[in-house]
Amino acid sequence: MATLRELKGRIGSVASSEKITGAMKMISSAKMHKAEQELKQLLPYRNQVQTIIASLLSADTPMTSPLITPREVKNITLVAWGSDDGLCGAFNVNLFKILIARLDYYTQTYGNDVNIRIIPVGSKMLKAASKLNRNGVTVNALPGVDSKANADTVRAMLDTLRSSFLAGDTDLVDLQYMHFQSISRQRPVTEQLLPIVQENLLGEGEAAKNSRPYIFEPSAEAIFSAILPLFLLSTLQEVFVENRAAEQAARVMAMQSANDNAKKLRDQLQLEYNKLRQQGITTELLDILGGQIR
Repeated sequence: MATLRELKGRIGSVASSEKITGAMKMISSAKMHKAEQELKQLLPYRNQVQTIIASLLSADTPMTSPLITPREVKNITLVAWGSDDGLCGAFNVNLFKILIARLDYYTQTYGNDVNIRIIPVGSKMLKAASKLNRNGVTVNALPGVDSKANADTVRAMLDTLRSSFLAGDTDLVDLQYMHFQSISRQRPVTEQLLPIVQENLLGEGEAAKNSRPYIFEPSAEAIFSAILPLFLLSTLQEVFVENRAAEQAARVMAMQSANDNAKKLRDQLQLEYNKLRQQGITTELLDILGGQIR
């Protein structure tokens, strides 16, 4: 049986852990709200780009670009997001599960001969993906790219992916990340980046509603070719920020759960401490009364 001193030490340790998890929860919450603000700031730009694209597509001139032209899929690039830090619950586990499911989908859809290149973003995903042992699957991390990448790094990453697609080194580029819905709900999704899907260009229909007839200068097709990279950049930036917001939301929930468990354990230890202390007091009183009787 534990002594009073041991129980008091355990209570102190658990109380310290409770304070630490509470502080980490507040820090993660602040980071999540910051990422939410970044998402709100990206939205007007993305909507404006989609409105311009919708106006271009409504013109009589047919729009063509190698970035929207599908081709036979023999080589696939899958950019898989994770986190660089731990203590975020099942965040990375869920992302790795859909990565495995996506690899199975590729082999079922395009055959066992398809070559798949995984580009992990985040040290946790890199570590997990590196342990994969599948035929035709390679893992190549891009130098300097992590889950906290800044705007310049995102732009450089997009240039690498686009150049690989235009050169024919890859026929399909997919993005796999955690979609942020709320602090208590995040959903892993897979989105096709290249070739660009026309439905993605128009968004959810709002861009098409806001489009107006224009006179284009120099030409609608030239503008279309120039704006497609901007659409890709806004998409990639949004994915980075969404995944970062979802990571922090998962960490808030994990720290909340750890904090609740620490509080529950502290209450149990405090109850055990009080019982043992009361038992000691009762024993001392009995000894005193026994001495008086004798």
